Amino acid sequence: MTLSLLSRYAFFAFCLLFTLLSLAFLQHEWLWPLTLISAVLSLIGIGDLLQKRHAIRRNYPVLGNIRYLVERVRPEIRQYLLEADREQLPFSRSQRSLVYARAKEEVADKPFGTLLDVYQSGFEFIGHSIRPAPLTDPAGFRVTIGGPQCSQPYSASLLNISAMSFGSLSANAIRALNKGAKLGNFAHDTGEGSISTYHREHGGDLIWELGSGYFGCRSSDGRFDPQRFAVQAQQPQVRMIEIKLSQGAKPGHGGILPKQKVTAEISATRGVPMGEDCISPARHSSFSTPLELLQFIAQLRELSGGKPVGFKLCLGHPWEFMGIAKAMLESGIYPDFIVVDGKEGGTGAAPLEFTDHMGVPMREGLLFVHNTLVGCGLRDKIKLGASGKIVSAFDIACMLAIGADWANSARGFMFAVGCVQSRSCHTNKCPTGVATQDPLRQRALVPEDKAQRVFNFHRNTLKALAEMLAAAGLEHPAQLDARHLVRRISASEIKLFSQQHVYLKPGELLDEQIEGKFYQRMWKMARADSFDAAP
Repeated sequence: MTLSLLSRYAFFAFCLLFTLLSLAFLQHEWLWPLTLISAVLSLIGIGDLLQKRHAIRRNYPVLGNIRYLVERVRPEIRQYLLEADREQLPFSRSQRSLVYARAKEEVADKPFGTLLDVYQSGFEFIGHSIRPAPLTDPAGFRVTIGGPQCSQPYSASLLNISAMSFGSLSANAIRALNKGAKLGNFAHDTGEGSISTYHREHGGDLIWELGSGYFGCRSSDGRFDPQRFAVQAQQPQVRMIEIKLSQGAKPGHGGILPKQKVTAEISATRGVPMGEDCISPARHSSFSTPLELLQFIAQLRELSGGKPVGFKLCLGHPWEFMGIAKAMLESGIYPDFIVVDGKEGGTGAAPLEFTDHMGVPMREGLLFVHNTLVGCGLRDKIKLGASGKIVSAFDIACMLAIGADWANSARGFMFAVGCVQSRSCHTNKCPTGVATQDPLRQRALVPEDKAQRVFNFHRNTLKALAEMLAAAGLEHPAQLDARHLVRRISASEIKLFSQQHVYLKPGELLDEQIEGKFYQRMWKMARADSFDAAP
């Protein structure tokens, strides 16, 4: 026991003893720096013994602090020194390097063959054609969003900026993203934090996301205010309205912006008072059934002057979405678009259980929503977007092959404006000024420079998509379908996505002669008048 005590306190005792002895020899100037260092370490050791929060520091004064120092820099050490090129945490070094290269107009080509194991289960690829098609100008890769009940349809790019709010992102990041969107003629989703002055500064097309807090169009008690909504929604810069039902990072979970973080700018942007917590409830107060949701969509479409109105969701209970589809058939009201967010998405902080274990991954969610609309005979009236870990042309191609009409990317565009995946978004200490409200930190992000990178990333990614399509013998992204995407099932078997998954035929749900029993069961459980399952 004596030896144990000596080993634990030896360094602290040495520092203390050296300090006391050194005081007797202060006439030697060369000893002063060593004396100062030992004195500081001695004070740290005394503090370690007196504090009651950390047992390691009490048992190992001075030396115990090394554990906390190493733990603090562990993510950086792992990311920059130990991480493999293909190790996804959540984005691999190869993925990030691809975005950086395209954003900076650098060569993104790689020599000496693929680093992927093409014989490993899960490997995916697109088959090429013996007779490649002529290369198409990616500027024409656009999709018209706006169904039969919309009077102001929007021609959207195939790749747009996904929802990220002012408040979660800095003012300079918002400026850079919106200016990049303006340069590239693509859309910038505001996130649920409403439309800030920084969104308006450069005039890039906006998709206004409306969350459960109704920020930017709320009454004093937090409910939806039609008049305030109409004033903002009818502005020419706002091209579409997106109701957020749920998001990939934390589906079914509300949020709180603590009152100390509600700055004057955020207060003005969101329409919330300073000095109070900013609450984003887990559910909307404007509707509580599928039919009421569609009535709300019709109300927003009218108030906006006929602009496209849709909703975003991370799929949860399948019968709930099918209930919305039944409500469409019953009411005759259709959303102009639906964005499917995957549980792998998310730029904000969320409880670990929600990040890891709540919600349906994007591909399964997208396939289910696409199949449901096809099976109801509604797919031609409603456009589908997809968001969640999309950074490359192949990512976009996969979404289109499964059933999407366009793709949104959040973290891809964050990388384009300088994000290094430090994963400190929730601390207000983002090292690159992207996800912080600290004026000094965000000053490092120069909007003029980063806007050009946003434009470059978008343009070069769609250029790469055009090259992939031409190699596959296709001239337009709309020609991609499940037959073109291939997945390795085992070491000796590969399957087309059209072979691997069930794809419903038009109107198949209405006849109830459904190829897959799962869809039949979910359809019978769905109700237009309630999100609850039918008994």
